[in-house]
Amino acid sequence: MPDVTTPYPTGTPCWIDLMAQDQQAALDFYRDLFGWQGQVGPPEFGGYAVCTLDGKPAAGIGPATAPEGMPEPPTVWTTYLATTDAEATQEAIVRAGGTLLVPVLDVGTLGRMLVAADPQGAVFGIWQAVDFSGAVVVNEAGALTWNELHTDDIEGATGFYGEAFGIEIEKMEGAEYWSLMVGGRAVGGASLLANDPPGTPAHWLSYFAVDDVDSSVDAVVKRNGTVLAAPFDMMAGRMTVVADPQGAPFAMIRPKPM
Repeated sequence: MPDVTTPYPTGTPCWIDLMAQDQQAALDFYRDLFGWQGQVGPPEFGGYAVCTLDGKPAAGIGPATAPEGMPEPPTVWTTYLATTDAEATQEAIVRAGGTLLVPVLDVGTLGRMLVAADPQGAVFGIWQAVDFSGAVVVNEAGALTWNELHTDDIEGATGFYGEAFGIEIEKMEGAEYWSLMVGGRAVGGASLLANDPPGTPAHWLSYFAVDDVDSSVDAVVKRNGTVLAAPFDMMAGRMTVVADPQGAPFAMIRPKPM
């Protein structure tokens, strides 16, 4: 697919990042698995690393930190939704019943961000681009290809994401699956938590494209990752859900040819 060279429309997943307890170990793991290149960033950005694939931004990996006396945050991939006005989106999130976890802040001259949770508890980020628009390489092996909301309240999610971002959630015909629509285009999906292991909280799941799902699973296991859902075939292709050695879940898929 051609590189992303135009701004992401509001409500579209535009970036993902991972806050890891051992940042260097995470950088090494995803380098070996997906071919990413990245190194610990400058202190003024907390060491945050922008990982590239073929020289183009693909994802971020930073060190997990917590205020003194607070437990370390979980190691998870966070999906960021695009906006053109972070302050207005922050107000819309609160008005729609969401919870702010990290209020709007400036990230140098790169852009503005916040982190929030929807009313069902799924955590996501917001990115307002300035000098940095988000992922440039997508929808190819080693890159992000899909973002999926897992929730037990589709109706509530429809109301929240509709009010906060203008996202429409439409049920797919003949399937217990929903498309997240922005401007008439599917930009992500939604699935019921009933399909996850019991006790799994609401969350966003990141999908990475791979050329061979089964061999990629073998590579994850050899590097001390965990298989959460063994490879299986479904309508969009062959996929699996795994966790990296520090416990961050993610999906890998070989999409069916269009």
